[in-house]
Amino acid sequence: MLFSLHCIDKADGLPIRKENRPAHLEYLEANLASIRFAGPTLDDSGETPTGSLLIIEAADRAAAEAFAAADPYAKAGVFEKVIIKATKQVFPK
Repeated sequence: MLFSLHCIDKADGLPIRKENRPAHLEYLEANLASIRFAGPTLDDSGETPTGSLLIIEAADRAAAEAFAAADPYAKAGVFEKVIIKATKQVFPK
């Protein structure tokens, strides 16, 4: 089943994000088989990260929540909120 993870950074999260980026990228690399899409959300300038958006494949919501909680960004306290929703891919087919 597919899940979207919309992770919204805290207002003061950018320094924490920068410090933990290598560990975050290692975590994603280690879990590539589960990831359909992953990348930062950006401010209107297109320069500054404001959060993360991931589409992952997981057995159920509990597994998606565990994936999100194990992310080094989440462990370090980068996020103000993480919204997890079951989703369905329609396009591309």
